[in-house]
Amino acid sequence: MPQNRTASRYGTPWSREELILAFELYCRIPFQRTKANNPEVQELADLIDRTPASVARKLGNFGASDPGLREQRIAGLTHASKMDRAIWSEFSQDWNGLVWEASRLRLSMKKEKRSEAFVQPSGPSEVLRTVKQRVHQAFFRSAVLSSYDQTCCVTGLRIPQCLVASHIVPWSEDEKHRADPTNGLCFSATFDRLFDAGLMTISDELTVAMASDLAETSDNNTKELIWPYGGKGIILPRRFMPSLERLRWHQKNIFRGVK
Repeated sequence: MPQNRTASRYGTPWSREELILAFELYCRIPFQRTKANNPEVQELADLIDRTPASVARKLGNFGASDPGLREQRIAGLTHASKMDRAIWSEFSQDWNGLVWEASRLRLSMKKEKRSEAFVQPSGPSEVLRTVKQRVHQAFFRSAVLSSYDQTCCVTGLRIPQCLVASHIVPWSEDEKHRADPTNGLCFSATFDRLFDAGLMTISDELTVAMASDLAETSDNNTKELIWPYGGKGIILPRRFMPSLERLRWHQKNIFRGVK
């Protein structure tokens, strides 16, 4: 039997392992979809032999610890346990650990997943690195896009197929924050490329800053479709606000700046 159980008001106690899986799911889906009729909630319920209603309530308990929701004056469910809060505190400082541990737990519960990202690696270390990369990328995209309500934070575009979960500090530069949703912004594909190329950044005030290179172009499409967004505030996420520390890293190390 799993250790470190915490009392639950709505039935049998939740184990640490179950709470890790629930928290990982909480971070991947919008808060308004933490309902018993959500297929992802039902899938987790089946995995851990609980009812969808029980899982939905636990996700609501995590909402009580979410600073992003508090800023919007949205309250999660009451009766969050000490272990609920401990899981939030622990893994909001170790996103990579959360993602990998959740995937390991799914496998240990012998539930086959369709996604190749969750296939247990049995070969050399390079295979393990590839699997971890896929797991982290899948979580990061889900967490960032759900935080921004499937919306480009610059243009307001809401076509999921055209959206990118963009790392503020690139994947190759900061292993610790690869899966951290506060190291992410939701952009349309065009603005993702502009951001990566240093042709734009996000200021401390969460406004769009354009590089001088764009102002000097003679291309009318650039002047009409991109440059006008300069100086405008981004659409803020519902949770996981972008880290000011990492935005400043991008401003200093990637952004080409203003002449």
